[in-house]
Amino acid sequence: MERHNGPWTILDSEEEYKDDFIEVVRDDVRRPDGQLGAYATVTMKPGVAVLVVDEDGTVVLTRQFRYALGRDSVEVVSGGVDEGEEPLAAARREAKEELGIQAERWDDLGRIDLDTSIVRSPVSLFMARELSWTETEQEGTEEIEPVKASYAEAIRMIEDGTIMHAPTCVLLLKARAFVESTSAH
Repeated sequence: MERHNGPWTILDSEEEYKDDFIEVVRDDVRRPDGQLGAYATVTMKPGVAVLVVDEDGTVVLTRQFRYALGRDSVEVVSGGVDEGEEPLAAARREAKEELGIQAERWDDLGRIDLDTSIVRSPVSLFMARELSWTETEQEGTEEIEPVKASYAEAIRMIEDGTIMHAPTCVLLLKARAFVESTSAH
């Protein structure tokens, strides 16, 4: 049965692949210009990204090997939102698992889409402050090293290419704007 997606008409859909993390769907479509074609989309499970900030204003990032990249990545705490889990609960869980951090203050800094052309992957952004430290609960696939940096150093790491993780880049910018707007009052 035909259905519409904005100016596109979806004539048929077929699930090409699905696992616990992603789903790939191929649609037969009528494009806005009337031509027939195919369009594939990837839907990833929703994610969270957490900027951890200690009492001195130091940010605590992570360094970990990322299989898809084949190299280490410096980034904020991040991970998936489980089925039926609220994003804030996932953010709390990921901070504890990856860095052994519990926070009294959680600021919701909104949501971003990683790639809007073929990927559906919403990421909820949080800033965690007023920290206490406990044991990590890293998964068997994780070997995470904490990386402490001043805010200015973290921005320089974006500029020099050390940080390339898109949610980290956006979260650092949004956190700065949030802190500036709340401290002005």
